[in-house]
Order: sequence, then C-alpha cells, then structure tokens
Amino acid sequence: MKDKVLVTRKIPGPALDSLRLEFEVVVNPHDRDLSYEELSCLASGCAGVLSMLSDRIDDPFMERNPSLKVISNYAVGYNNIDLRAAKKRGIVVTNTPGVLTETTADLAWALILAVGRRIWEADRYTREGHFSGWAPELFLGQDIFGKTLGVVGMGRIGTAVARRAAGFNMKIIYCSRSRKPEVEKELGAIYKTLETLIPEADFITLHTPLLPETRHLIDKRLLALMKPTAFLINTARGPIVDENALVEALRSGKIAGAGLDVYEKEPELHPELARLPNTVLLPHIGSASTVTRAHMAQIAADNLAAVLRGASPPHPVKLPD
Repeated sequence: MKDKVLVTRKIPGPALDSLRLEFEVVVNPHDRDLSYEELSCLASGCAGVLSMLSDRIDDPFMERNPSLKVISNYAVGYNNIDLRAAKKRGIVVTNTPGVLTETTADLAWALILAVGRRIWEADRYTREGHFSGWAPELFLGQDIFGKTLGVVGMGRIGTAVARRAAGFNMKIIYCSRSRKPEVEKELGAIYKTLETLIPEADFITLHTPLLPETRHLIDKRLLALMKPTAFLINTARGPIVDENALVEALRSGKIAGAGLDVYEKEPELHPELARLPNTVLLPHIGSASTVTRAHMAQIAADNLAAVLRGASPPHPVKLPD
C-alpha cells in the first residue's frame, strides 16, 4: 500500500509526477493557501507533507496527524514549523537551501536599483500619460555605483548580493553572527557591528533568518541611525523589520525609501505602505524564476521521498537540542 502525502499548493515542474509514481498524492485543489483547518483535514492519514512557508505546522497540527513522518518545506526558511514538536514526535523536517540563492540575490538587486532610481514611480508616471518631455529635475534618484552597501547576514544570499555589488564598485560592509574571512578576502568586505553598519550604509539589505532574536531587529532606534538618503531592502523575512517604525521613517523622510518583498504580517500589507511613493512593494517573489521554483519543487519532493523510503534526506533541518 502506498504512503499518502499532501502537497499543500500545486508546484511547478515534474516533481508532482515523480511523487505520484511512488505515493498516493493529495494536492490542494484551490489556487490559494489552505486555512489551518483545511490543512489539518487534508493531512489526515498522510505520512508526509510538502508544505509552503505560509502553512502553519505546529504542535496541535502534528497531534491531529499522528501518521506524519516528514515535513518537507518548499522554502529555505522553516519558521512556519514547530521544530521542537517535530523532534518530540520523531518527524523529520527538510528544506530547500542553496537552490534559490542567486535568484533571490538578483531580486534584491532589482529592488536596490528600482527604489534607488525611482523606477516604479517613473513607470507609473509614464503609463499615466504625464511624461511631456525630458526635464533636469524629473525623478532625481540616488546613484548606486560607488556607494556603500550594508549586508545584514552574510550567508549564501547575502554573499551573492555582495558579489554583485563589486560590479558596481561599491564599498561592502557587513554584519553577521560570525565573521566571514573568505568573503572579506574575496570582496574586500569590512566587518561591522550592526550599530556601526547602519549609519554608514547607503543601501542596507537584510539576509538574516527569522529567529526570536532577529524579530524586529530593525526597529525605531536603528532606523533613526540611517542616513536620510539611505534605503532599506528586505528579501528575507518581514518580521525582521518593525513595520510601524518603518512606515513612520518613510513617511517623515528619516530614510529615503524601502524595497520590500516580505511583510511583517504577510500576506497582509501595512495600510500605510501602499500609499507611500518611496517604496517598491513585491509579493514575495524572491525565488520566482521558472527554473528555480521547479528545482525547489524537485528538491522538496526528493527530500520527502527519501524519508518515506527509509533513507536520509538530502537537506534535513537540524532540530533543536
């Protein structure tokens, strides 16, 4: 008898077909996130769940679904999963690291360029028929070439973003949980504390995981340390930034702008953000290239299948002690 698995959203590429060769596959029939109750019901009797970052998989969920052996998250992050509850029940948790590094770094740079050069504002202005000819002060933005990039979290993605900065002749400063001598040697990156990085950087790009200690890492105090000409870029996790404090800093001109792909109460948008012209707001598309999303799907499927075959998955998440 085949193990039953739940895939909580339709995923791109051939991964679903590969799963169907070995397992009884249940796929979310809706083109939307499942509610918590729908997720729990569909997971009934399942040995594995291929989950999205938006799926809350907590202790009560696992209690209701005692057949679970593996939770394969279709993401690098896994803050949607209660790791202690999984460990208590012997459930393996996996993720998809590495595959989306370059794609997400590309998007961080798209936001840097878009918000720095006011691309979104200028695009809307042109589409609405306001463009009547070149003017000396039309949509003056900030230069990127030769400026200072502050990277908060020099992991895979942070390093990939920093490598791109080298092509813009930027000074690269960073803070991270540990120093990265190899990055310092390769890119000339300079290690700083967060408090010394913030006031020096022209563009601050966030690439730290969401942990209890990084929730609201960028708060009112640190936003007040930014240059009034500086920009904040977030392609990591929304709750890393205190969104109320960010809105106030943007509205008052304490900082020049922000480029966001993630939000504190995602998918809910802070009611003020959409009204602020000095923002570029994206719907969490950091890894959204055709090749990357299909590759992520295959890795998630391979992780799930390996556990149910009794093998070690390629990408297990380390569970807490």
